[in-house]
Amino acid sequence: MNWVCIDGCFVPSDEAKISVFDHGFLYGDGLFETMRAYKGKIFALAEHLQRLRQGAAVLRLKIPFTDTELAKLLADTISRNNLPEAYIRLSFSRGSGPIGVDPALCLNGTLVIMAKAPADSTLVYEEGINLGICPVRRNHSLALPPAIKSMNFLNNILAKIWAKESGYAEALMLSAEGWVTETTVSNIFFIKAGQVFTPGERAGILAGVTKKYVIRVLSEMKIPCTEGLYSESELKKADEIFLTNSGSEVIPVVTLDGAQIGNGKPGELTGRIHRSLRLSIEKNIR
Repeated sequence: MNWVCIDGCFVPSDEAKISVFDHGFLYGDGLFETMRAYKGKIFALAEHLQRLRQGAAVLRLKIPFTDTELAKLLADTISRNNLPEAYIRLSFSRGSGPIGVDPALCLNGTLVIMAKAPADSTLVYEEGINLGICPVRRNHSLALPPAIKSMNFLNNILAKIWAKESGYAEALMLSAEGWVTETTVSNIFFIKAGQVFTPGERAGILAGVTKKYVIRVLSEMKIPCTEGLYSESELKKADEIFLTNSGSEVIPVVTLDGAQIGNGKPGELTGRIHRSLRLSIEKNIR
């Protein structure tokens, strides 16, 4: 039996319910964080909760749980589901209230925490993925800031639909100005002549927690890493490309828009970076 935490209480997954009047369901009014647990401990928990709080401040969402309380509920979710290796999702919505977009209609938010076994990414690490540059542009920062990990995920979903219909494992979105931003669920890095480049927040991206650790690892490896604005043409000249997210860590890209990247196999430097990240993760969860 799987267990789900709703507002601090645990219920069997087949009995887990929220109101049809919840504004997360009605309007996508809320936030979420996805995390990864190793040996029963959540990697970079403080950073995930910090990003949740930052998003809540922008949306004027009041989360009635302290970080200590959230950490305890997250740990209990992992324990109750007997998942030392886990993929965890924490969602917090505006809560239930009358139909209407005024946030004041909702008096109390809704907290939901779920966990499942992580997907086996072994084949992805060994073979890499094909990536396509899609026509769906990233949300403009003045409309729906990409820096907020909101429940309103339609921009990413439309890009994922395009990827599946076009035969790609993932879709890369450009900004309205044409800069490289990120994929539907991952940040992107590329390597040229031994140097690493990745879009900065000014490009219109979510500040990835795993991305932050990769940049730290690159500094420890003495590998130059620059955050900035990059064009599609610059990306296509890359020797290696990889993606990062909490669920899969580092994902090598072997083709871009059908064109081979490097020798068409996961890059050697990408592999070294992933191994160094794994060591960093092990240190973090001790």
